[in-house]
Amino acid sequence: MEREMERAIFLRKEGKQKESNQILVKLVKEYSNDPVVNYQCAWSFDVLGEESQAVPYYERAIKLGLSGSDLEGAFLGLGSTYRTLGEYEKSEEVLRKGMELFPENQVLRIFYAMTLYNINKHSEAMKILLQSIADTTSDEEILRYKRAIRFYSDKLDETWK
Repeated sequence: MEREMERAIFLRKEGKQKESNQILVKLVKEYSNDPVVNYQCAWSFDVLGEESQAVPYYERAIKLGLSGSDLEGAFLGLGSTYRTLGEYEKSEEVLRKGMELFPENQVLRIFYAMTLYNINKHSEAMKILLQSIADTTSDEEILRYKRAIRFYSDKLDETWK
């Protein structure tokens, strides 16, 4: 199994997504209770643009006890996939759970902000994006205004006279 998995991942990196997917679909049939195989299969459907096919594999991978960075990736993948399918409430729930488990992951926060935008929670989305920019940038100009950006991030609709 490991050789086939390595081959599938290599093929994906080489831009041969369809071949990679075919190997992973075969592996998931043989090792349906392996969380990593399910996760990699989900990922392979995502890169093919077949998001709805990816969902059950992401869900199964998480349910089977995926861990570590793979679990982090599965929450991101599933949450993002739900968003692209227009299932915004599910996306919000999955990404929120991912952020609880992996609070340092800024990418989960960014995708969560996109979902908030989709459900018309624009102020909350902007707050998250502005705070992420302030906290992660290396741009000297932005860093000079970090305190102000963080301060105003949740006061965008306020005015001072």
